[in-house]
Amino acid sequence: MELTQDHLLNRRVILSQPKTGYRAGSDAILLAAAVPALAGQTVLDAGAGVGAVALCLASRVENVTVRGLERQVELTELAADNAAANGLADRVNVLCGDIHQPPEEIGRAVFDHTVCNPPFHDVGRASPSPDPGKALAHSEGETPLSKWLSFCLRRTRPGGTVTMIHRTSRLHDILAGWKDGAGDVVIIPLWPKAGRPARRIIVQARVGGKGPMVLHPGLQLHQYNGADTDKAQAILRGGMALDLAISR
Repeated sequence: MELTQDHLLNRRVILSQPKTGYRAGSDAILLAAAVPALAGQTVLDAGAGVGAVALCLASRVENVTVRGLERQVELTELAADNAAANGLADRVNVLCGDIHQPPEEIGRAVFDHTVCNPPFHDVGRASPSPDPGKALAHSEGETPLSKWLSFCLRRTRPGGTVTMIHRTSRLHDILAGWKDGAGDVVIIPLWPKAGRPARRIIVQARVGGKGPMVLHPGLQLHQYNGADTDKAQAILRGGMALDLAISR
């Protein structure tokens, strides 16, 4: 497997990842920025890949512990290497398994928060990538989105949050999957530019929450000239959290 060495958060995070196939980038940073984890808490990263989300979160929140679940063996090995390269091996640990048969360390545990970047494409609605790694990352295969949502809810303590990034077109499916187990839902549109529709959203719900759903003002990622907006740059390069306080 040919690798590249990349950097996230203005070089605060070193990330080795496959040169071809699914590659982590801004989505991982934005997703990690939306998790309201506090020092000393535990977070599950379901579908952790090479550990990008886990490492971005652990670099931002002191003493948070992140346990990841990833079904591709070679990616779990890369995640371990990445955790060591960033000096975070004591707080970031990605285990091999899937949501149907997770290892005991995950399947019998309950976490303060869960974060998830599930496959974006429903089976039959998009042509699979010829690259096997990218196809696994992008297509639901035999695990529909509803199963990801149910798994995340079960693994998160009451009062904890589940946060995911997905395509705007799947919002209905996300809300349907959470209707019986979570509330206080916040929907954060990610606007590519002013006046452009949001193709991706971050959605966060509180396990057992009873509050109303809120549509957050969202985050505009780029200016008209293509440069990052100041707010986006503060998150993508400065490591700031995505502020959800105004929506609660």
